[in-house]
Amino acid sequence: MTPQESLRLTLHTSALAGMDTRPKKLLRALAYQAEDEGQHAESLAEETDFRAVLSTAHSTHQLVELWRKHLTQWDYAENPSWATAPARTEERRAEVLSLLALSEDTRKLLNSLIPVPREAGPVVISDEFTPWYTPQSQQGRSWYWPAYRRLLADKGWPETAVAGLDAATDRVVERLADPASPTAYQAKGLVVGHVQSGKTANFTGVIAKAMDAGYRLVIVLGGTLNLLRAQTQRRLDMELVGRENILRGAAEYESDYADDPAWSKGRFLTHGGLPSALGGFDIVRMTTRNDDYKSLLQGIVALEFEKQEPALDLFDPRNLHRSSARLMVVKKNKTVLAKLVKDLNKIKTPLDQIPVLIIDDESDEASVNTAAPERSNAERTAINDKISELLGILPRAQYVGYTATPFANVFIDPSDAKDIFPKDFIVSLPRPSGYMGVRDFHDLDSPIPAAERTFANSNEKAHVRDILLDSEDDTSALQQALDMFVLTAAMKLYREENGLGERHFQHHTMLIHESVRTADHRELHGKVSQLWWNSGYTGPQGHERLRDLFETDMAPVSRVRAEGFAVPTTYDELSPYVGTAAIRIGGDDQPIIVVNGDSDLKTGGDADFDKRPIWKILIGGQKLARGFTVEGLTVTYYRRRASNASTLMQMGRWFGFRTGYRDLVRLYLGRDEGKQGLDLLEAFEAICRDEETFRDQLDLYSTMVDGKPQVTPAQMPPLVSQHLSWLKPASANKMYNTRLVEIHSPGKWEEPTAYPSNPTDLRHNSSLWLPVLDSLSPHPLTFAYRDEVTERELAFPALVGHLDADAFLRLIRSLRWDVPERFDPHLTYLEEITASSPAKVDDWLVLAPQHSSGARRLSPAGSSRRFAWFGRQRRRGDAFGAISEPKHRAAPLRIAGALPFGGNATTEEYVGDRRGVVAVYPVVQPEDRPEVEATGTIALGRLVMAFTFVAPASARSADGKVVRFMTIDSGGDAKDDRTR
Repeated sequence: MTPQESLRLTLHTSALAGMDTRPKKLLRALAYQAEDEGQHAESLAEETDFRAVLSTAHSTHQLVELWRKHLTQWDYAENPSWATAPARTEERRAEVLSLLALSEDTRKLLNSLIPVPREAGPVVISDEFTPWYTPQSQQGRSWYWPAYRRLLADKGWPETAVAGLDAATDRVVERLADPASPTAYQAKGLVVGHVQSGKTANFTGVIAKAMDAGYRLVIVLGGTLNLLRAQTQRRLDMELVGRENILRGAAEYESDYADDPAWSKGRFLTHGGLPSALGGFDIVRMTTRNDDYKSLLQGIVALEFEKQEPALDLFDPRNLHRSSARLMVVKKNKTVLAKLVKDLNKIKTPLDQIPVLIIDDESDEASVNTAAPERSNAERTAINDKISELLGILPRAQYVGYTATPFANVFIDPSDAKDIFPKDFIVSLPRPSGYMGVRDFHDLDSPIPAAERTFANSNEKAHVRDILLDSEDDTSALQQALDMFVLTAAMKLYREENGLGERHFQHHTMLIHESVRTADHRELHGKVSQLWWNSGYTGPQGHERLRDLFETDMAPVSRVRAEGFAVPTTYDELSPYVGTAAIRIGGDDQPIIVVNGDSDLKTGGDADFDKRPIWKILIGGQKLARGFTVEGLTVTYYRRRASNASTLMQMGRWFGFRTGYRDLVRLYLGRDEGKQGLDLLEAFEAICRDEETFRDQLDLYSTMVDGKPQVTPAQMPPLVSQHLSWLKPASANKMYNTRLVEIHSPGKWEEPTAYPSNPTDLRHNSSLWLPVLDSLSPHPLTFAYRDEVTERELAFPALVGHLDADAFLRLIRSLRWDVPERFDPHLTYLEEITASSPAKVDDWLVLAPQHSSGARRLSPAGSSRRFAWFGRQRRRGDAFGAISEPKHRAAPLRIAGALPFGGNATTEEYVGDRRGVVAVYPVVQPEDRPEVEATGTIALGRLVMAFTFVAPASARSADGKVVRFMTIDSGGDAKDDRTR
């Protein structure tokens, strides 16, 4: 940089530094700064000079970077006093440039080099709150947030990402209670991120701002495992607490991070001295990297809060901002939390004076009360009970849960005052730039026909490889996954020598996840070890396999998805790096790390990514399934099955940021398209749709009306959908407070079974159906469908009739049920497709299946006609088992458009685009069979009029959801449960 360039940069830096509160006239500010630099600086303070530089500058020019930082801050500022336009809009940028008093030509150059950021902001659903966290309230008190902001910039975060984090954390902190308020208030909120997407950065920013604002005790609930708690502790110590607060006068070698390479390389935040000696305040750590919270005994004074003005309350600003903050990262463990509660009850500082922030990482795990509410003597589950106790003894405690799978949290009963329902706010974080998530592994709603999909236009073809779950021997798929791990390792080494620089890829890992059982991990370790040592990566056989994999998989994908990173032309160009890669992984004779509690299994060390570079194969289960970041993860071999979306999503360790190797990521995933509930690709696709539906609906209800929220979190309508019937949003014990309110079943065979047993209700239902039966055709027609798989023709005779859509809806609305809630979700859907504009169903074909032999016929009382009857028995409480027979199902499914052409003329005659099918079954229970067989008749009070239905296959919801749940509010009006 020339002296002139350096001086120009100094002038602009100083001028912009004086615009912290708002943009001001640039030329006046530059002229003022130039006065101190002498006459030779005057020409550099002219707009013509600025414009000349911009006209030839590139986007990474130092002056452009300086302006990008400030323009981004102004673009992102929420509701500043100097602007009227919304953040991140062309209108906001125009206001900024107008305040800077720049000419039109200069404005165009700046907008060209630094476009208005288009990143989405957080979505917020919130109760009304009293604004207290304002720029004025932060004057002269900020210490830890500016330090954290600087650290992120030094780490290379783009200014838009830092500004986005600033805005998102403001949305959380402003909804907490004012820590200096004389009146205590306990806010509860939820922040919803994406798996492996930077939630820790968000709550680190929230903690920094909350401490600066006056919160003096911060409790971070850091997961249920030591591994995750330690990882969270280190992150906060490194990026928030800082070296001086860690050492507190001790020698460097006495630090609990003395063996951490990042400590010795100076990567921990430094404040330049103890903050309290520099006008700030200190953070006292109550937990360390290796030690969870322990009973303090005589050291209880460490929890005491100093008061400079003893006569005043701690929350008085004259005390609050002169007191040190306490930080602890605590495992979600009943014993540990009990120690904390016990010690807090011992301190002399009145607990109702301490502003407390509780951050609950992975808040849907262990924190939610999973005790069944219908059990009158049910105790709260252990962790939930301790969190409730903490909130009970700390009136000024604020609770903020963080999760990527919020379903269990929103299923909490809003009226349970002791629980953690996010009554005050829910903040949904935007998908960050550069993030690789569920959608990046699927072709959701792709308009490209399957036959035309390529590595370039199909995420599935690029990244996902199948493991056939019904195969007895999966060795070939596992071998290919190992080969891909070595091949991608070689590619990373190749890229380090061709543009990225030495040791760019500190970690390179493969994850194998088949089970949570320790015994299975031991067996799998033996299997993978044998494959590894027989792979021959430095011999001709190994190179032959790798060459084939490079030419058929890696090269075709990387050539279209490498995003500018180096890609070798041939395998021969890459092969020199293979041996080095294999040695880096297994040169210590331990290529595998098993992450579980089996201390007797000797493997390649631990999975502490902070202490050393790790190029290994990881085998694990629960310890690697939630929250823990697997650094450098490139190849995943995943076979484990799960029955709910939250568990499955949290196992998606392959989500995250993959800078420099996004094209190399491969997911070997269990597939079994022939067995419902086992196809993991289908399951993750369904999760993606569930998640996006949830976020879309949060966005829908977040819009303010007349400056007020449309709904509060407790008033939200059902937001959780389920796109696969077998994959529930959360485990059963986290859904006690939920009610299924809607089942969308286009083209699905639905068979209600919970019919009443009361004679009055049976008579009522039979009298509704009898006119329908009497109106059917006098003679049966034969309906059939040829199953191409089994080559069988499924045929049956049936009487035929029609009901228009409104008539059918009136009938089923009038029916009585043993348990109405079991049919209500179907009724909601049928009402929707009938009442929608345009309607999604025109009419219903009514079928009364008959027996081919003509036997078992009866005349219901009040009817002169005879119909086939079906003997069925109640099996599950008062509910029946199956009502229909398998041969009855194919033809109705075809008529409703759910099956392709089936070859039967009668069936095809009735096929309609918006036609549903109802099959009616007069059911006789075992106790009534002798009388019916003897007399051929039955009283309506004894007859169960059962039915099944298939809605038109075209009657789909706009978002493709299958089922929808809602939270039951024990404090609300029961009649409003379904429509709230």
